[in-house]
Parts: sequence; C-alpha cells; structure tokens
Amino acid sequence: MTDQDLKGIVATLPELVRVRPQRGLTGFAPSGRVATHQWGANRSVYRGRGMEFAESRLYQPGDDVKSIDWRVTARTGQTHTKLFQEERERPIVILTDMRAMMQFGTRNRFKSNLAAEVAAMMAWTGHDGGDRVGGLVMTRDGLRDFPAARTRRSVLGLLEALSEETRLERPLGTEATLANALRRLRHRNRPGTLAFVISDFSDFGDEAETELRHLAVNAHVTNIHVSDPFDAALPPRGGRLTDGEHALAVSALGGRKLERYAHEFEARKERLETVSRHHGMVCHFLQTPDDPSWILHPHLNRSMAA
Repeated sequence: MTDQDLKGIVATLPELVRVRPQRGLTGFAPSGRVATHQWGANRSVYRGRGMEFAESRLYQPGDDVKSIDWRVTARTGQTHTKLFQEERERPIVILTDMRAMMQFGTRNRFKSNLAAEVAAMMAWTGHDGGDRVGGLVMTRDGLRDFPAARTRRSVLGLLEALSEETRLERPLGTEATLANALRRLRHRNRPGTLAFVISDFSDFGDEAETELRHLAVNAHVTNIHVSDPFDAALPPRGGRLTDGEHALAVSALGGRKLERYAHEFEARKERLETVSRHHGMVCHFLQTPDDPSWILHPHLNRSMAA
C-alpha cells in the first residue's frame, strides 16, 4: 500500500510540515517576542505572572504574601520574598500518545493520525515563537525522548518520529503507562514549562491522575483528549471491530457490556475535566471528525466536513 492508500492512518512528514500555522499566529509566551493564544472559552493557557524566579530578599511591607519564600524563611528565621524576572521564552514539551489504543478510528482518521497533527501544530507554534520545543512519544514499544531545542532540525526530528509511529507495521513490545510517561515528563521539566498532553487517556486512573496533578505544580499544562465516536458508545446492533487480523461482532458483546463501555469512557472524560479545572490546567476534547485547527482558531467550525 502507498501512503495515499493509508490517508487518515499514516501521517506523513510532509503532511506534518504543512500543518505549520501562519507566522502571524504563532507563539505561546505571554511576554517578549510573541503573542499569547487564547485557549477555549476566554481562558488562556497561562496562569501566574509569566515570570521566572530570580532571587530572594527580606520581606517588605506591601509584598505579596503569595511570594514568600518559605524555604529561605525557615532556614534564616527571617521572612523572605521571592523576586521574579520577566521570562522571554519557556521550554515547550509535548507528550503524544501513539500506543496501540490510539491506532483506531471509524470517522475520517485514526486517533494516532489526529494526535500527530495536533502535536505538530503545537511544535511549530512554539518553534516559530522562538521557544525551545521537545517531546515524549509514547509508542507501542516504550517511550521516545526528544530534548527541547530551538532548531528546525529538532522539530523535524520529533515530527518524523510521530510520522513513523502512525505506521501500522511498527514493532510491538512493552508499552509505557500514561502514569509512567507523565512521571518522566515531570522529572525533566523546569519550572514554567508549557506541557501539552495529547492522548485518549484510556488508562487514566489514580496513579496517572496523581502524576498529572504533580506535573501541574510547576508546569502550565494543556490536556488534549483525543477520541473516536466509537470510544464513547459502540453501536448496539450490527458492525464489527477489527485489528486487521481478528474481528469481533459488536452485537456479541451484549447490552450490559456496551453500557459499561460507554459509562467508563464518560467517567474518564469527566475525571480528566474535573482534575484539569481544579488544578489550573486547560482541557480540550477532540474527536476524529474534528478539524484540529479550531484549537488555534476558536472562530472555526470544529467539523472537518464544514
């Protein structure tokens, strides 16, 4: 088969290069060389002052109590305040889930294809704004790590890896859990990092939630939940699911299993939305029929068919 025959499944490198946004719309930093994007309903991806720590000094009347440096205060016995300096660029790290559960789709494309395109959009936006861009790619055989860098070559290396992971013949092995990937992401981050988590969150349980909350302490996190309409609810009658070798009639699952399947999906989605809201994270939901451009262009219709 050619890549054209696998359109919607394989995301080729030229396709991931072509999703590069217009230069006038790029950049994530709240100050400095580039403009801030608004994400969702009048909510910015940023929280806090857009500043990085510079030094501590003795507390003075009128200082913001929230800026007290409690470690230095405890060590010296005198109240100290943290001073911040304007941050001109922040590392951008994109965690993209390309595991086996992402190699699925019934409308327009596979989830992995959509995830690769969204990750490419984020990478180009940061790169064109002058930020360092890196990533973690969850594969069907582990984790691939791409240190944050400011070069076009580094971005293309990340995109090439994403493209490779959309191919059906990729090796199978031991997949990393979402919790382990989030832990790796948290340990490599510096304070103020912009972290994008692109996944179907199929194994978003207690451990993954804990790691996500810990990540949000020092990073500005945007969760992008990618799904297919069949993830939310399988058709009650007719149709088959197949991985290319084996097939299963949906009707064979029974009504209770179908109901439990839909309930578990909705529960994970609501859990992610609640955790994001309570811990200052931005959360978006994309389905395979959606045009991912609406994330950077909120005025656009979400449907690719529109």
